[in-house]
Amino acid sequence: MVRRILSRLAGLAPLLFVISLLVFFIAQAGPADPVKDVLSQRMSAEQIEQIRAAYGLDRPAWEQYLTWLKDIVTDGGGLSFSARSPVSGIVFPAFVNTLILGAAATVLSVVLGVAIGFVSGIRHGRAADRVVMLLVQIGSNLPVYWFGLVVIWLTAVRWKWLPPGGMHDLRGDGGFGDLLLHLIAPAVAASLVSMLIIARFVRAAVIESEQSDYVRTYRSQGFGRAAILGKHIGRNILSPIVNTTGLTVGSVITGVVFVETIFSWPGIGTVLLNAIGGSDYPVIQSGILLVAATFVVVNLITDVLLDLLDPRLRHGGA
Repeated sequence: MVRRILSRLAGLAPLLFVISLLVFFIAQAGPADPVKDVLSQRMSAEQIEQIRAAYGLDRPAWEQYLTWLKDIVTDGGGLSFSARSPVSGIVFPAFVNTLILGAAATVLSVVLGVAIGFVSGIRHGRAADRVVMLLVQIGSNLPVYWFGLVVIWLTAVRWKWLPPGGMHDLRGDGGFGDLLLHLIAPAVAASLVSMLIIARFVRAAVIESEQSDYVRTYRSQGFGRAAILGKHIGRNILSPIVNTTGLTVGSVITGVVFVETIFSWPGIGTVLLNAIGGSDYPVIQSGILLVAATFVVVNLITDVLLDLLDPRLRHGGA
């Protein structure tokens, strides 16, 4: 078990290195010139070239990559072209806000997805199961952007339960209660797709477990339905739940990026959109690398949890 975890940790460095290469050179392949986009209306061509030299944009691509990599390690990504301030001061606070929204959306996805899938699975073939699966099928095909607008219209415009956007009320104290009130609607919008994916996987796992030989054996021995569902089926669907949750984190983060725009949530998605509009390469590269690294770490945690849930590995010590 320990060796497997250490081998996965050892594989992180080369994977992140490859991701950094892709992020840097894909961004560099764009047609935009960040210095001209920001400064062309205020400075002469000679001054623009001086600025390019000061930022190292006149150097070969491989040298710029090494400089950027060093900046990532030493000071968080260098300087922003448009804001003229450290990239870390722009990207990291926004990423924390994205993690808050993403964590809330993930919790909603897991709790509601498992509940819906479990109830639907134990009522497999009945009217309630058919209705739930129809709703799941419809919901899985709803665009996150459209669903977010519907959530705003219902909760903020029609019923006036929740604020329409932002992270805090400018007139409030900015405390936890205010944050929670602003968090509910975007978290619900961002969790929809992942929640329905988890529900379908959990339903399939419950149905498969209920039709397995060992469950039939327990029933023949007189075990009650509640004991079988809670102790045996519940334990066997833990691995599918963990695996599916890890796989859907990408969907959650993708949904969060769109939701941030709709709800004016000051997260990494909003920062990246503004940076793309201004061709701010350091912010774009550092933000995308941070999001990609999050996916890698989440997948690593998922693999480790799956190993811990596997009794053969847990007791074998391999």
